[in-house]
Amino acid sequence: MLGFPFTVSVIAAISILVPVPVYYSPQMRVLINHNTTWICWTFFTMGMPLLIAFGILLNHERHLGLRQSLSETQRIFTSSWWTGDGDTMVRRDRPRRPPVPQSIFDPNAPLEVALASDSVSRDQNRIMRKRWLPASFVRFLWFCTALFIGMMAYVLGEAYAEVYLRTLPHNTLHTIIYVYSWVITVHLLDGIVGWILGGNEGERVGSYPLGWIFKLYFALTYQTYVRALYARLRSPEQFIYLQILSSSFLIIFLPLTISKPFHYILTLLSINGQTLPAYQKFCARNVFIRGIAENVSMLAFISSILVLHYGSNKNVYPYFAFEGEKSLPPPPADGSGLPGIGGGERYNFSLTLWASMVTWGCEIAAGWVTRRILWFGWGIDVTGEARGDMGALPELLPTGVVVMVHVLQNMMFSIVRVRFH
Repeated sequence: MLGFPFTVSVIAAISILVPVPVYYSPQMRVLINHNTTWICWTFFTMGMPLLIAFGILLNHERHLGLRQSLSETQRIFTSSWWTGDGDTMVRRDRPRRPPVPQSIFDPNAPLEVALASDSVSRDQNRIMRKRWLPASFVRFLWFCTALFIGMMAYVLGEAYAEVYLRTLPHNTLHTIIYVYSWVITVHLLDGIVGWILGGNEGERVGSYPLGWIFKLYFALTYQTYVRALYARLRSPEQFIYLQILSSSFLIIFLPLTISKPFHYILTLLSINGQTLPAYQKFCARNVFIRGIAENVSMLAFISSILVLHYGSNKNVYPYFAFEGEKSLPPPPADGSGLPGIGGGERYNFSLTLWASMVTWGCEIAAGWVTRRILWFGWGIDVTGEARGDMGALPELLPTGVVVMVHVLQNMMFSIVRVRFH
């Protein structure tokens, strides 16, 4: 209504100006020392365009009527985006008013009776109209729900990281519990969003491209907070245990999930309604996306710690100084500072760098072995499936790049602890 550039500019200004008085308010000092506070504000800022769009649709009563032609943006929420159809529904010509049965039609009835009958018909039509929601609007509501869950994953990831950092040091068992509680959480959220988006026409949103992109988002979000954990692992043994569990899950458990008996169990429990070939295609897609997430997130993580550790701003980022308590400022008197970020006196930068690179090599090897198992066991070409998706849906590549940049900048802002004094 006001234009895209103006609306985005206003949202950006609000996101910067509103926190200023909060930051300088002494009463808010306890809150602003928590990264989770700023992540929640980021969550609200990212949700503002969605709230505005939803409000405009309701105000214009767009949910009560059916548009006969859809724009390119609107078609994202419909199956016509990849089938090439122009509309989501076939236009049907309806009579303006329901026919009046001859048995009750009286041409000699008074005019007031005829007007009353017309009024009743209009009221009934209005009631029916308000009870009916276009399928495109219902899909939009489902899409809003998927976006909300996706942004909540970011908030929950930061909450996990905050709790872990403020309760250091941890032994190996605590670290494994932290990692795999986060793994379970993000996979549950991913499964819910995958069910909402679907992949077949007629399902809730029913968009395979959106499902592809959201899968990439969740895989990167999961890897982001696992990589952040690497900066505070206490020994090479912790890297080894985590990598053994991760590689074993990929090499052993994932091929089992693609098998016919496992698919039959999912179908029997009404968890999955796809045919076996369609289900195996989704599994192959997920293997490819996992590989992208692992490589991109590890490359970004290693690059980040190199820049932050050796760069001119090293003293501003005590989290990557790896020098124990001496690299940190004294905590505030009220105890609301950065407890738990120290305790790294037995740890150093070299161990982080080399252990991360060895872990990266193990992930690449595990991914290669898994692809060979899928090829020789079921004849599934993971790379070929991904190449087919990219060829049929060219918008996946630029959209995926944008999602990677968005999530990886979240990694940077989440794992650094800036010290300006």
